[in-house]
Amino acid sequence: MSLPGIGVPWIKAKVDTGAQTSALHATGIAEFERDGESWVRFTVHPWQRNDADAAQVELPLHDRRTVRSSSGHAQERLVVLTDLEIVGRRISTEVTLTDRDEMVFRMLVGREALRQGFVVDSATSFAGAKPPREVRRRNRGRI
Repeated sequence: MSLPGIGVPWIKAKVDTGAQTSALHATGIAEFERDGESWVRFTVHPWQRNDADAAQVELPLHDRRTVRSSSGHAQERLVVLTDLEIVGRRISTEVTLTDRDEMVFRMLVGREALRQGFVVDSATSFAGAKPPREVRRRNRGRI
């Protein structure tokens, strides 16, 4: 999967039908004002265990949400609108920004994004094909 709207050609993501909104691993999250509007600046780290190809991003702030984890912990998150490309199809969706550094997947794709014409087969992994070997090696920290 990719985030073409913010310059991330590949990111390891997991479909999560239990999550309403998609979530993206971001660091250095900071709000600022531009032309009287609220914006957010953050860094996307597409690869696990390294900072290679980190993307500095600035987007208008779309919303704030209180998100409750499966363990019941509530966290307020900033929400941005961005494009996702999943199995060759580009959609626009809301994404919350959070620190997912300890998680295996850098992004969760939630129900709001999936409602845009996707069907989930819980018995299948890598339905859109595995990424190329070079991408898999980079994601494991073997650059």
